[in-house]
Amino acid sequence: MGKVEEYILEKIDNKEKMLFSLIDPDDYKSLDDAVKTAVACNEGGSDIILIGGSIAVQGEELDQVAKEIKNKISVPMILFPGNISTITKYADAIYFMSLLNSRNPYWIQQAQTLGAPVIRKYNIEPLPVGYIVVEPGGTVGWVGDVNMVPRNKPKIAASLALGAQYAGSRLILTDAGSNPHDHIPVEMVSAIAKTISVPYVVGGGIRTVDDVKEITGAGADAVQIGTAFENSDPEKVKKKVEEFKKVLKFV
Repeated sequence: MGKVEEYILEKIDNKEKMLFSLIDPDDYKSLDDAVKTAVACNEGGSDIILIGGSIAVQGEELDQVAKEIKNKISVPMILFPGNISTITKYADAIYFMSLLNSRNPYWIQQAQTLGAPVIRKYNIEPLPVGYIVVEPGGTVGWVGDVNMVPRNKPKIAASLALGAQYAGSRLILTDAGSNPHDHIPVEMVSAIAKTISVPYVVGGGIRTVDDVKEITGAGADAVQIGTAFENSDPEKVKKKVEEFKKVLKFV
């Protein structure tokens, strides 16, 4: 177990709910805008800064943005990789994900096999993540060739999560994708939270204070938010993060 995982577990032990702020550089007008948003999230009180999510920014561009962000924040920076090409040595840790309900074995284990030597070479902390995509799934549902969990089937999601825990995942992430629809149903979040005993993160469709309160109130240890911070100036981002964190203190 590495320092980032210990950091997450310590917060859970202290009964703290966490905010993971996701910055996908491809969703910003410039890399500089992505960096400024990440810094604003950090200043607002985010517990984790996540970098990535797509394959459009990789190589030198990814190194550049990750290095700049790393030098300007005070919390762990974790990679949310879109593929093996979206790995950078400047990250503290990486979601070492298995996309559990993909139809394509590449996303379940082959990409991990190809990426593992690079992660070891760069000395990036791997976080073993069981990744579950729920309807509607957004871009990740299409790219990952996912057999998406129906929104009205919480027991399926809970069984997937428990199977991942038993197989060795030390963190579970459920994601509805970047979409204009609602977040994952509260009933599903609650079912998963009651079933597993490892940290549980929920992403996709979470945009408001009420969303954050509902998801964490249902049992999630952390919310993962990205779209809500896009197209906003840094001061607005910082304020929004502060509002989210204020709610999390009272869940």
